[in-house]
Amino acid sequence: MSIEIIALIIFILTYLGIIFTRLPNVNIDRPSAAFTGAVAMILFGVISFEDAVNAIDFNTIALLLGMMIIVSTLKIEGFFSLLASKTIYYAHTRTRLLIIIVFITAIASAFLVNDAVVLLFTPVIISICKKSNLNPVPFLMAEIFSSNTGSVMTITGNPQNMLIGISSGISYIDFMIKLLPVSIIGMVLIILIVKLFYRKTFADKSELKFESQFTYSFNKMKRSLIIFALVVIAFFLAKSLDISIPMVALVGGALILLIGKIQPSKVIKDVDWVLLLFFASLFIVVGSIKQIGLLDSFLEIQLSEGPQGILYLHGLSLFMTQIVSNVPYIVLMNPIMEVANNHNLWLCLASASTLAGNATILGAMANLIVIEGAEKENIKISFWDFFKIGIIVTLATYLISIIVFFIY
Repeated sequence: MSIEIIALIIFILTYLGIIFTRLPNVNIDRPSAAFTGAVAMILFGVISFEDAVNAIDFNTIALLLGMMIIVSTLKIEGFFSLLASKTIYYAHTRTRLLIIIVFITAIASAFLVNDAVVLLFTPVIISICKKSNLNPVPFLMAEIFSSNTGSVMTITGNPQNMLIGISSGISYIDFMIKLLPVSIIGMVLIILIVKLFYRKTFADKSELKFESQFTYSFNKMKRSLIIFALVVIAFFLAKSLDISIPMVALVGGALILLIGKIQPSKVIKDVDWVLLLFFASLFIVVGSIKQIGLLDSFLEIQLSEGPQGILYLHGLSLFMTQIVSNVPYIVLMNPIMEVANNHNLWLCLASASTLAGNATILGAMANLIVIEGAEKENIKISFWDFFKIGIIVTLATYLISIIVFFIY
C-alpha cells in the first residue's frame, strides 16, 4: 500500500472521528480522534517526528495559551460574577435583559475567546432566568448567536480567527475595523429575530424582580483587569511596536500569573490543555497530507478576489462548518488561503466560517457547550428548534457579511 493511500485513510478516519464526536449520544472524543490521527501519521511514516513538530503552528498555540491564562484568572477572581451582577442590576424588563445578554456576550467573546465566555455565562444566564421565572431558552439562544457573531470582530474572538490572524499577518486593528460592522449589525439582527421567534416571552412588559446572589470583590480582580486592559491596548499597537500578537498574550499571561492574587498553579490547572492538544494534532494531520502532495489539487484552486470569491467562501463555509466544525475546516483551508494570499479573502473566511456556526447545533463548539450546560439543568433545546431560528440568524448575518465585503 502506497504512503499516499495510507495518509488518505488516516486523514479520512480522523475527520470522521471529529464529525461523529459532534453527534448527540456518540461516545467519541474530538481531541483523541485528532491526536490518534497525528500519531498514526508519524507511526506509518507519512511524516517524520521532526517535520510533525514543525507542522504545528506554535504562534496560534501561544496566542491561545496566553488568552486562556488571562481568562482563567479573571474567572477565578469573579469577573464573570461581576458581569452577572451588573446584568441583573440594569435588566428591568425582558427586552432589556435580552439586549444586555447579547451585547455583553458579544463584546466579551470578542476579547476573551467565545468558547470560554459561553462556558462561564451559560450557568449565569440560567440562574438569572430561574430567579425571575423566565423561560431561559430565548436568552440561551441569544447567547449562542451573539457569542459567535461577536467573536467575528477580533483575532482573539475564537480559535479559527486566531489561526487566520496569525497566518494572514493582518494587524489586530485592521482585522477589527473591517469586521466590526458585521458584528455590530449582527447583534441588532439577533435581538430582532429572537424577539420575533419568542413573541410570547417578550410580550410581557412587566418589570423583572430578582435578588442578586452573585458575589465578587473588585479589589481582588483589580490587578488582573489592569493587565487585561493593557493586553487589549497592546494588541492594537502590536504592529506599530513590531511585537507579535502571540507574544503580547504570553506576556499578559505571565504578568497575570505573577502579579494577580490567584495562586498560579490554580490558574494553570484551569487552562484548557485539551484544546491545545486538539489544535496541535490537527496541524500535524493536515501538515502530513500537505507534505506528501495530497492537497496539491486543492492548492491549485484559484480564489477570485471579487464577488465570486466572496460568495464561494460563504457557501463553502456554510456547508463545511456543519460537517466538521469551524476549527478543523479553517486548518484544512489554511494552505489554500496562503496560496491566495489576499487579506480581504482571509477576512471573508473569518466572517463566513464563524457566522456559519449559528446555523445548527453542530456548527460551532460554543453551541454544544451551551446546549450541554442547559441539559444539565433539564433545559432541552432540540436540533430542529435550534435550526428554525439558527438558519434565519445565519442567513441574515451572511447577507450583511456579503454586502460588507462587496463594498470592500
